[in-house]
Amino acid sequence: MRKIHLQYGASGLDLATDAPNVTIVEPRFVPGLPDEAGAFREALRNPIQARPLKEQVGANDRVAVVIPDITRPLPSERLLPWLFAELSQVPAERITIINGTGSHRGNTPAELEKMVGPDVVRKYRIVNHTAHDPKTLAFAGKTADGRPVQMTKEYVEADKRIVLGFIEPHFMAGFSGGYKGIFPAIADIEAITHYHRAAVIADPKSTWGVLEGNPTQEQIRRNGSLLPLTFCVNVTLNNKRQITGYYCGDALEAHRRGCAFAKETAMVACDKAFPVVVTTNGGYPLDQNLYQTVKGMSAAAQIIADDGYILTAARCNDGFPSHGNFKKLLFEHGTPKAILDTVLAPGFSMFDQWEAQMLAMILVRARAGLYSEIPAEDIRRAHVEPVADVSARLAEELQRVGKDAPIAVLPEGPMTIPYLKR
Repeated sequence: MRKIHLQYGASGLDLATDAPNVTIVEPRFVPGLPDEAGAFREALRNPIQARPLKEQVGANDRVAVVIPDITRPLPSERLLPWLFAELSQVPAERITIINGTGSHRGNTPAELEKMVGPDVVRKYRIVNHTAHDPKTLAFAGKTADGRPVQMTKEYVEADKRIVLGFIEPHFMAGFSGGYKGIFPAIADIEAITHYHRAAVIADPKSTWGVLEGNPTQEQIRRNGSLLPLTFCVNVTLNNKRQITGYYCGDALEAHRRGCAFAKETAMVACDKAFPVVVTTNGGYPLDQNLYQTVKGMSAAAQIIADDGYILTAARCNDGFPSHGNFKKLLFEHGTPKAILDTVLAPGFSMFDQWEAQMLAMILVRARAGLYSEIPAEDIRRAHVEPVADVSARLAEELQRVGKDAPIAVLPEGPMTIPYLKR
């Protein structure tokens, strides 16, 4: 019996199987930098197509620093103290940290302290972006089709703007990082909803690993740059949350270089589709809800055979979650196809429709099971099979398709993106 350790919650989960034909799909391990702090200082002082950060920020500037929320694994608790040491000329009261929640819920004081560290919480002002509250937003500019975009007021009113982000393959935008830390991370809900409109999500180029010609990424770049961005700090990470590279400076060029590295290390070519794929959502903090777990399922869907079975292990301790209409859309439709018929209907627009659409696009092609903390009945209403034991369910599926059938396992979920050779 073989054991494969899956990333699940904070502690992980062992998959036990005697299947003879297993392909493990995982990123090429890159060791962490031996001196993360020293390499960070070097990256800020010798950035990509930009002047050193310290030279661009004055002591009297109002500085906005945008970080991702708790659903992203960026080591903000390490990066922020190093960043502020480099900006020692700026008084703490001139700096605001903006938690880029997008349309997610705001993070609690305890969560913020865990994200950035107690010293940063005590010393600096931190605001949760609130996409639904116009009082917290200000006009940033207009989209290419003339729609107004509001962003967090402290960002709009800042003299200098810095964004921190983590580069990994992304199921709509091609890759995370770059201007995505600004848009949609600190945009208003109307702009976020339009950005996720059904026709764009359904575009075949709105997918993993594609930057150029990707309509989702094009919106990110266009709308993220409505206001001048002073400096971009992007990192790549390994599965130990160690920093493997810095891509700092100009948001476009630094992002491109980081994406090239991520593609080389985190995307894996496969010769054939598999009738069974086991996946995760990368463990904590990525697998806290089903909304985020669609990413891990989408990673598996890249190599699933038609009518194959995707078996996902994701803790989902935060449920669906509670924000938006994701759960509503899943529960109020009898089939995944019915969800797609609704969201693709001309003129239809609803907050969170995009995640329901992405899940439905997977489920019309493949069957799916989920091992999680979500009540079984709720999982069924989301058109997914509840799974009580991952190892036992895999064994059952292999009895159906044949014990020697090829299966793929993505222990780190969307930290690795497989694709079929064409």
